[in-house]
Amino acid sequence: MDSTRTRRVLLAAVGVAALAVPLAACSTGDGGSADGKVEISFLTQNTGTNIEIAEALIEAFEAENPDITVKLESQPAGTEGDNLMKTKLATGEMEDVFYYNSGSLFQALNPDQNLVPLDDQPWVGDLIDTMTAVVSTENGIYGAPFGATQAGAVVYNKKVYADLGLEVPTSWDEFAANNEAIKAAGITPVIQTYGDTWTSQLFILGDFGNVLAQDEDWADEYTAGKRKYADEPALQGFANQQAGFEAGWWNQDYASAVYDDGARMVATGEGAHYPILTGIVSTFQQNFPDELENIGVFPLPAQNAEDTKLTVWLPNAVYIPKTTEGDKLEAAKKLIAFINSPGGCEVQTTAMVPSGPFATSACELPDDVPGLLTDMQPYFDEGSTNPALEFLSPIKGPNLENITVEVGSGIRPADEGAALYDEDVKKQAQQLGLDGW
Repeated sequence: MDSTRTRRVLLAAVGVAALAVPLAACSTGDGGSADGKVEISFLTQNTGTNIEIAEALIEAFEAENPDITVKLESQPAGTEGDNLMKTKLATGEMEDVFYYNSGSLFQALNPDQNLVPLDDQPWVGDLIDTMTAVVSTENGIYGAPFGATQAGAVVYNKKVYADLGLEVPTSWDEFAANNEAIKAAGITPVIQTYGDTWTSQLFILGDFGNVLAQDEDWADEYTAGKRKYADEPALQGFANQQAGFEAGWWNQDYASAVYDDGARMVATGEGAHYPILTGIVSTFQQNFPDELENIGVFPLPAQNAEDTKLTVWLPNAVYIPKTTEGDKLEAAKKLIAFINSPGGCEVQTTAMVPSGPFATSACELPDDVPGLLTDMQPYFDEGSTNPALEFLSPIKGPNLENITVEVGSGIRPADEGAALYDEDVKKQAQQLGLDGW
């Protein structure tokens, strides 16, 4: 990684005095250069398609802003990347614009101290409320979305629904009735794939939007140690998973089936429902392109229809550190505005497969995206979304996927599973030094 710190060390090694005159001749001292251009740096993680998307955006941005040059930097993701972010901010070495998580990890950056508030930017009014909540503190808005959303929801086969005359359920009782009709037709009602244990968590994680609809303070109180999964409304996700097992809704090979099996089953109509993240759309596009328009999505239903919300995983965001000043700051703000403009979103949808709608009304999904994605849009338009818990609280115990496998397999009842998970997160909360634990 060609970081600012590395460049400074190199300059020192060859002799700052010898270079002082040439540097003074080509620099304006405020991020500019002799040709009038302003150069800023943009930092992203070197995973997935991050580099390719950033390069495409930079190329398009520079074409519209010939007076600005953007230099791309990269670093690892994960825990190593988290630590690097905090170190750079603490030492004043952060790039001019950087890409990082929204939600609880963003809060850990101490944004009020380290980041430039962006409340006065014109794109702020276009953000959906769910996004604003995960890039803000009480003192301001600090981030802008980069990428699309995804949801933890029920992916379903529309052809099965049409053949059986079923309608999209909005309550748990309606969902249960649909499952019984599907079971009677000899089709697997609900696909589970515990061979990939992480997929077993969706009954809990995808239900959180419904929990928040019933108790808007739940996430804050949970972080403070005052809400528990062993109590309603959060217990309901575990109870629903137990009910599904006891009703015989699962595929026979649920214990060994994996994610790709789940995608195949719902795409071909072997199974009707698969609770999963909507990022699965890329698997459908690659492996089942002819079935794409037979696949839709709806939220995991709450017990009461009025509490049913789509649980959304928000995109990461771009931020500006307070060390970015002067002409560089103005250029950085222009880059962020471009990313959240129709032109910037068009670049993103060309460079990657969206997993859901954008978190800003300034951008729309292309007309040719799969129906699964357009099915999500009305929930955004109507304000019927809530963030996943991980965006509102830093607490997530490491053993949830093992506990939900047990609950979903009839090994452990819902109330015991929920209580066990409360103990699991207690250890993590104590390690994080949170009050109330």
